[in-house]
Amino acid sequence: MPYLLLADFVLLIHIGVVLFVVGGLPLIVAGNWRGWDWVNRWGFRTTHLGAILWITLQTWLGQLCPLTELESWLRANAGQPPYSTTFLQHWADRLLYFEAPLWVFAVLYTAFTALVAAVWWRFPPRGTHRIRQDT
Repeated sequence: MPYLLLADFVLLIHIGVVLFVVGGLPLIVAGNWRGWDWVNRWGFRTTHLGAILWITLQTWLGQLCPLTELESWLRANAGQPPYSTTFLQHWADRLLYFEAPLWVFAVLYTAFTALVAAVWWRFPPRGTHRIRQDT
């Protein structure tokens, strides 16, 4: 199997998740200021909130991200130590990974979750998920 190629693919997915979670919050705020309806659609908002809640919960429980574990396993099966350099990984790693104690990430993720919740309250989701009222 092309483990190294799959590991690089997982790394790209991981970067996409990070961009979605981190970039989603300013998009929601900016979108509300600019009148973009799509930023308040129920699916987008619940996926965004669910992603940051999952990340925060995992961190407080001391668990590694499943994408990190999968990428590590794939790299090990490719005969490389985790996060050894390929062209793609060399550049992508610098955007995604840095060293700090786990509690630092837990505090940062919790603060970010609080921001997401505040934006959820300030700009509530709208769209297709509505309770139907029969009259």
